[in-house]
Amino acid sequence: MVATELGMALARRGYQVHFIAHRLPFRLREFSSQLYFHEATPAQYPVFDQAPSNLALTTKMVEVAENYDLDLVHVHYAMPFAASAYLARRLIYPRQLGVVTTLHGTDITVVGLEPAFFRVTKFSIESSDRVTAVSRFLKERAEESFGITRPIEVIYNFVDAKVFAPRKHSSLRLAPPQTKVVMHASNFRSVKNIPAVIHVFSEVRKRLKAKLVMVGDGPEKAGAEHLARELGVDRDVLFLGNQDCMEELLPLADIFLLPSSSESFGLVALEAMSAEVPVVASNIGGLPEVVEHGVTGFLHDPEHLAGFVASSLRLLTHERLRRTMGRRARRVARERFSVDEMVDRYIRVYDSLR
Repeated sequence: MVATELGMALARRGYQVHFIAHRLPFRLREFSSQLYFHEATPAQYPVFDQAPSNLALTTKMVEVAENYDLDLVHVHYAMPFAASAYLARRLIYPRQLGVVTTLHGTDITVVGLEPAFFRVTKFSIESSDRVTAVSRFLKERAEESFGITRPIEVIYNFVDAKVFAPRKHSSLRLAPPQTKVVMHASNFRSVKNIPAVIHVFSEVRKRLKAKLVMVGDGPEKAGAEHLARELGVDRDVLFLGNQDCMEELLPLADIFLLPSSSESFGLVALEAMSAEVPVVASNIGGLPEVVEHGVTGFLHDPEHLAGFVASSLRLLTHERLRRTMGRRARRVARERFSVDEMVDRYIRVYDSLR
């Protein structure tokens, strides 16, 4: 999402942007003569159990760089994309091709730490011309885990406050009048702590009328549906699956719930804040850099479900507090995480390669 939004913002400023990916990027919903998409499709060979997708990506990078005279490639995730970019740069040598790598999370905290990938991840980071990270937490984790001594610039994820904004008059309805809406959105992986979302809502539902809206899909979804039935709240839980209109859904929430056990930034929390929705989230990873406890939302230990329940009820039963926190959250999103400021910072990184 971040890479797509960044690319579209750059195109609006007159830069020529080429997306190179295995499929059309999520949220690429606008046409521009400055935007191109190149699908990197691995060839199928009977001798291989799995198609060599990383080599296909490298080949496509080389092809696009040469055909369109690219100045640089900006890869998102060190593993495996920075490795592909390094190989692409070597293949077109002596022509210069800058490589900027942005660290997003699991490339550092999970995948990159696997013994099979550790050295490749470290080498890919150190071989990039410039490296950025989406939070101070992630920068420090990369330095500690991989012994990185080269500069890593923190450039936060951003939000377009014009797109993610409160909607005073919307025809959409997720719940009857006087019924509160609790929302969660993720890829339903185990690190998102999906059972905690259901348990917290179950306790909230005992005290007031509420609906839980679950947006997204993934390996934990079936278990979440089963748990909702076990707890007797399944009729009040809406599983919407993957949606490409979060800017329409988020403003309909009264609070946003994100009890992740690991989170390098929490972009969806920022988008909720921009929509004037207070966030109740975990006090781990990069989330404390986004949500200020007691000011724009509440933060709790991922295992402290009682804290999540108490903060959720506090917001849902005190309308003035909820609205005040929502307004503060939107102000912070606009002032500290604006798309214009972060795109400016990325452009300065690009320009430093000249």
